[in-house]
Amino acid sequence: MSGRIDVNVPRFNQACVAVLTGLAFVIQSWPMVAFVALVLAVNRLAGPRYGLFTQVYVRLIKPRLGGTIETEPSGPPRFAQLLGIVFLGLATVAFVAGGPTVGWALTLMVTALAALAATTRICVGCVIYERTTVKR
Repeated sequence: MSGRIDVNVPRFNQACVAVLTGLAFVIQSWPMVAFVALVLAVNRLAGPRYGLFTQVYVRLIKPRLGGTIETEPSGPPRFAQLLGIVFLGLATVAFVAGGPTVGWALTLMVTALAALAATTRICVGCVIYERTTVKR
């Protein structure tokens, strides 16, 4: 899927991921990690219309923003989201398999990278995408 998206959508999603996975670590709730992975997977597979975080942004925040909305290519954020799904999915598998240390390590990696992207617009998954994708 190609096209352009509102730059605020991935930032809002990343902020939600960072807050929820960080909270999950603080309260030691691995099911919350699985929930975030599921929310991201639904958004990725079914589309933004079904994405919980995206819909919160579109319905509650975007209407309050004034002016022109900046856009960006959708490929890099979609790839970064896929990496988040994979890492949180692996974390969930680790928790279920009795490896909480591995599960929390993977979760905290996602938390840190999501917080970095949400607060600075430095998206490591996007950089990986841009450096590994062949430009035509």
